[in-house]
Order: sequence, then C-alpha cells, then structure tokens
Amino acid sequence: MTVVIAGGTGFLGQKLVRRLSDDGHHVVVLSRRQGGSNTLTWQPDGSPGNLPQHLAGVDAVVNLAGAGIADRRWSPSRKAVLRSSRTLATRTLARAIAACERPPRVFVSASAVGYYGPRGDEPVTEATPPGVDFFATLAIEWEQEAQAAATTRTRVAIIRTGLVLSSDGGVLGKMLLPFKIGVGGVLGSGEQYMSWVHEDDWTAMVTWLMRDERASGAFNVTAPTPVTNREFTSALGRALRRPTILPVPSFALRLALGELSDALLTGQRVLPRHAEQLGFQFRHTTLDAALASLNL
Repeated sequence: MTVVIAGGTGFLGQKLVRRLSDDGHHVVVLSRRQGGSNTLTWQPDGSPGNLPQHLAGVDAVVNLAGAGIADRRWSPSRKAVLRSSRTLATRTLARAIAACERPPRVFVSASAVGYYGPRGDEPVTEATPPGVDFFATLAIEWEQEAQAAATTRTRVAIIRTGLVLSSDGGVLGKMLLPFKIGVGGVLGSGEQYMSWVHEDDWTAMVTWLMRDERASGAFNVTAPTPVTNREFTSALGRALRRPTILPVPSFALRLALGELSDALLTGQRVLPRHAEQLGFQFRHTTLDAALASLNL
C-alpha cells in the first residue's frame, strides 16, 4: 500500500510509520517543514491546497495531526490551539480527498475516548453518546470534519484512542520517572477507569482498519480489559518493582494542572466492541503482561 500520514512525526505517528515501513508499505509523511524524499509539505489551514494531486491514487490517508492534549495547562488560548490544530488539519485532508479524481480508498482519522466524557464505571461502547465537557465537544467537532470525507469511493474510520502503553512517550512515558524513584501513587480516588492499549495493538488495529473493507465508522482503540487507576498503579509498581504508597490528592492535581486534571481524575470504561465484532484480535489483553512486554 501507499499510505500518507499527517502527524507522522508525532509519538504515535512515528510508531505507525515504522510498522508500515517494516511491513513493506510505501509511507509519505505530511509535514509543515521541508523534509526528505518521503516527506510532503502541507499547510493544515482548512483549505485543500495542492494536496489533491498528491493524494490521488494512494491507498490510505491517516490523520494523526493535532497539538498535544497533555503538553500544558488548558488555558483559553491553549484550548483554541487544541481545537484549531485538529479541526483545520482534518478539514484540509477531507477537502483534499473530496477534490481527488481518484480519491484514497480509506481515510483513518484520529479521535479519543475523551469523546464520551466522564462515565464512572459504566461500560462504554461506540454506541454510547458523547459527553458535554471540553474534550468531548472537541472530539465531536474533530470527528465531524473527518466524516465529511466519506463517499462511495472513500471509506472513513474514526479511531477513538485510549492510553497507549509505550516506554518511550505518551502518558506512560511521563509516569515512569516518579514511579521509578518510588514516589508514584494513586491519582485522586483511584476509582476512575483507565482504558489502555499496547502500542503494538494500536498500530495493528490502524493497519487492519486500512485493509478491512467492512471497517467504517467509529472504533474504540482500547484493550478489552480497562482497569481502575488503583489497579493500574499497582500493576505499574509490580512491573517496576517499586512501591506505590504516595497518593496524589485531587486538589493537588487541580492546583498543578487546572482543568487538564479532569482528564486524569475522571475516566471511561471503554470497550472495543466494534473491532471485536468484525474479528480484530488483540495480542495484549492483560495489563501485567502488556507492561512486562515493554521491558520497563
């Protein structure tokens, strides 16, 4: 396959580029800066620009573009950046696909389990309605922009990603240092759910979505066994052979992170119902084994 990836230099994008390249596929990365022979310059400003001529005839386009959700506090200006970096990039790709004489067969576009808003211990599937908080409304707009690319010639799959387990980045990467030095602990009550997925299963599902012609609509990219923060904390302590006795009170997180702390103190018990119904099989279904495989 020939695959074009927006956001291919990011945390998850690099992993997908590596997997596809290792599997023998031709990968082109969209970047706002000049790069090598497999890099295409673009401007994610909402207009198609010159992208239609480059997307015509490719097999798949994957959209992972967007500013980092947890990179800094959610000030009003930061929220605007989070929204515009996602909606404008997705609109650019959708409009470019629509303008192609030979459009890509599939458009896989990122979203997040934050789409569902805080859900407590309620089991959440793709049929669960969205939440009403900032992250949920952002995800709704993000997905609507992607769905605009859906036609009889282009299939659209939305990936609602949870916590991707990796030793070299993402949320887990940021958690490792305090846990390794023995100051990791439960966040808030510890009863909030964490819907996780191993990095290998994440790249496997995205690749599968490109290939399976039945796959359209929203997909929860999470392992079928979500856990509470308390269970996650214990499992990570076991993997690192470190104590986890220093809880982080809710007020301390809110003081440090502001509104962003809500994403850590609330959660969703997300199940990958759609992918499982279509026959996708996860390699990593238990948290202890998944963490052990990362050689933390």
